[in-house]
Amino acid sequence: MQINVSQLLKAPVGAIRNCQVDSVVYIDSGDGQDSLVRVEVSLIRTDRGILVRGALHSEARITCSRCLDVFGYQLDFNMEEEYFPTVDTDTGASIAVPGEPGCFVIDEQHMLDLTEAIRQYALLEIPMKPLCRQDCAGLCPECGHNLNRGPCGCPGPVVDPRWEELTRLTAEQKGTN
Repeated sequence: MQINVSQLLKAPVGAIRNCQVDSVVYIDSGDGQDSLVRVEVSLIRTDRGILVRGALHSEARITCSRCLDVFGYQLDFNMEEEYFPTVDTDTGASIAVPGEPGCFVIDEQHMLDLTEAIRQYALLEIPMKPLCRQDCAGLCPECGHNLNRGPCGCPGPVVDPRWEELTRLTAEQKGTN
């Protein structure tokens, strides 16, 4: 997702350009598929480069951490990043990029590429343990059947014989109440 910012780099500090772009971006959500991302950004000329502020909307295909089904997860997030030019627009001379780790740059053709920033922000929005739904039943620990699709044919859980006495006492306790 690239935007030509050569004219904005020539503009005075504080100049604003608004853009709305739909593009396909690989978010690396685990299914190996690209996601359509709708981006509404404001590009603001700063004294060092261009500040990008925007709202992004997408749907990523991710894997449920309980049942391992792939499902659509809605991503809506805001981003704010500053991009630094590598070449002066008037002279064509190289410009030193700030020594900030992980800073984003504008390439030699004055193209601002939002792809990596979008990917990073999207990865931060995806939950660590995503669930296809709150009451996801998960997988049977014996046969691996997805319990959201119905019960499996496995017998009930086997109780460790070391816990039989405690199980009996618990059952008695419940019976007296």
